[in-house]
Amino acid sequence: MNDVKSIFSDIGVVPVIKLNNPETDALPLAEALIAGGIPIAEVTFRAAGAETAIKLISESYPDMAVGAGTVICEEQVDRALAAGARFIVSPGFDIDLVRYCISKNVPVFPGCTTASEYQLAIKAGLDTVKFFPAEQSGGLSKIKALSAPFPQLKLMPTGGISLKNLKEYLSCKCICACGGSYMVSADLIDNGRWDEITELCRQSVEIVKEARNNG
Repeated sequence: MNDVKSIFSDIGVVPVIKLNNPETDALPLAEALIAGGIPIAEVTFRAAGAETAIKLISESYPDMAVGAGTVICEEQVDRALAAGARFIVSPGFDIDLVRYCISKNVPVFPGCTTASEYQLAIKAGLDTVKFFPAEQSGGLSKIKALSAPFPQLKLMPTGGISLKNLKEYLSCKCICACGGSYMVSADLIDNGRWDEITELCRQSVEIVKEARNNG
């Protein structure tokens, strides 16, 4: 379980991917991410092809950390794990879902943006959660305010993250990584602009280095 958290922290950026055509796009996308220095992906269940994408990527690139996002029920957890997912991300905090993932020994990162949700996450035994939607929920100022009473909790803000604010977010010590879709937008994927995806990943990696060196 700690292995995935270490990968999050080491890489600093987690691409949040929605794949409508996994049979044709999953593998070239994985190659583009790896070439850009980001061998990790959260494949969301917002698209019907999530399982296929997770299976294709995890089988072809076993060293890539592939997880499932937008998971909202236990049945999706089972499907994701069967496909090879190494972690689970949910948009909100559902104690039953969290406990189910823990019982399956799979890292789970529920969405939390309030003090009450932070307390519930800690009570459930979690030390890392998703802060979603980040910008719309108060952004970095709210994250810093909540980190004062909850210094033990690490965060992965997602929602509104881009190259423009990535460094600012990662400069906050309670943030282990940022989730984002800016480097894997529908336009880039649907048009097969793999080189551009790789370049955006490389730029992101450089920003992560700058933030960590200055932190």
